[in-house]
Amino acid sequence: MSFTGNEGEQITLQEGAEYTLRYRAANPNAVKGVFFGRDHIEAILAQSDCKGLRFYFAKNADGSPTLVIVGADSDQNDQLDLIFQKTAPCPTKCSSSNLLNYDPKLNR
Repeated sequence: MSFTGNEGEQITLQEGAEYTLRYRAANPNAVKGVFFGRDHIEAILAQSDCKGLRFYFAKNADGSPTLVIVGADSDQNDQLDLIFQKTAPCPTKCSSSNLLNYDPKLNR
């Protein structure tokens, strides 16, 4: 099956909160998320036949979790000309507290 560019599914804030809470409960000291700048995302998406983004789970040299991001074409293949990683992790580059990144019961 080919990628169409319509893969994925929108979820509610409550669903997102449940997903992220389960992760934070199981990984109390882990990175909560990472930020990629718009310019990098747009550069990846501007590649010929790019249908979306693929995120690879990865680890920095210090062992902390991160993501590697590449484009993927309609044949589901990675587009390897542009690869980004140097992200802004949360913590320390976090949003203000919200349902996706904080639970007062867990104090995290």
